Amino acid sequence: MKKFTLLIVVLITLSCSQNKKEQLKHISGYWEIEEVVSKHQTKSYTFSETIDYIEVNDSLKGFRQKLKPRFDGKFETNNVKEQIQLKIENDSLNLYYKTAFSKFKETILKATDAVLIIKNSQNITYKYKRYQPFNLD
Repeated sequence: MKKFTLLIVVLITLSCSQNKKEQLKHISGYWEIEEVVSKHQTKSYTFSETIDYIEVNDSLKGFRQKLKPRFDGKFETNNVKEQIQLKIENDSLNLYYKTAFSKFKETILKATDAVLIIKNSQNITYKYKRYQPFNLD
C-alpha cells in the first residue's frame, strides 16, 4: 500500500510540473506496457505479446491500435482502431476514446519520449515504455 501511495504522489507531482502542450508531441508512436497499478496490486510486465500504436494528428484526433510484433520487424493486427481525441481540460490532458461498443476517457499523467503513463476512470494506472523492435543480432 505504501508503494501505491508513493507512486500516486510522484505521478501527481510529475503531471502537475510537466506542460500539457509539451506532452502532446510525445504521445504518437509505439508503446509497450511496463506496469499496471490498481488499488489492490501492482503488476509488472517483462514482456508483452502486443503493443499499442497511437497516432495523433495536428487537430488532436487519431487512433489507438493493438499490434503484435513479429521477428521480421513487421506487425500483425486485427485492424480494429479505437478513435481518440485529446483535450486539455482543467490542467489535465485527457484521451477520449470512441469504439463501436463504448466511449470512455483516460487521463495522461506523463508523456515523454520514453514513458507514457495513463490513468483510467477506475483509478488503474498504466505505465508504458517506448517500444523497441526485436534485435536478433
